[in-house]
Amino acid sequence: MSGPVAQSAREQVVLLDEAGHAVGVADKAGVHHADTPLHLAFSCYVFDHDGRILLSRRALGKRTFPGLWTNSACGHPAPGEAFLDGVRRRVQQELGLELDDLRVLLPGFGYRAEMQGVVEHELCPVLVATTSTEPHLDPAEVEEVVWESWADFRAGVLDGSRDVSPWCRLQVEALPEDPLSAPGRPLDELPPAARPG
Repeated sequence: MSGPVAQSAREQVVLLDEAGHAVGVADKAGVHHADTPLHLAFSCYVFDHDGRILLSRRALGKRTFPGLWTNSACGHPAPGEAFLDGVRRRVQQELGLELDDLRVLLPGFGYRAEMQGVVEHELCPVLVATTSTEPHLDPAEVEEVVWESWADFRAGVLDGSRDVSPWCRLQVEALPEDPLSAPGRPLDELPPAARPG
């Protein structure tokens, strides 16, 4: 068997201790349940060169938080994969985008959220990037996308009028007012399992 289905069936995530050190791996297909172990992930906010943010609606068939609007892309670096390489790979797979100026803004972000008995429990550094390419969606991951003014999106999230995933709300609250002009954080501030070398 080949293609996206076979690949996702084999996908593994990096399990973490509370300090962010790798302690093992697990199949992504079985890791999310009522007692999901802490694992390494990322969230990426992708902007175009007009400063608009690409927002994604999660595919309706996803096990966790189906159908919710959220940041551009979320994912899991593979065991042994360099963290930034994992971000670029997953964004390309889910959205068909090539990333420019990829930077970490919230290296220590983590969260736990539950929906219908299924838990997300992640150390999930938050990144920002730009792109000059147009999205081509993987329908298993993304239902639809929209380009939107960051200022309007941020205002709606902060005043509670914009319904988004729980991690996206927390991230927008923590991100700088203008993420595109914010300097990136050093990679040695990432959780130990995500640091280079």
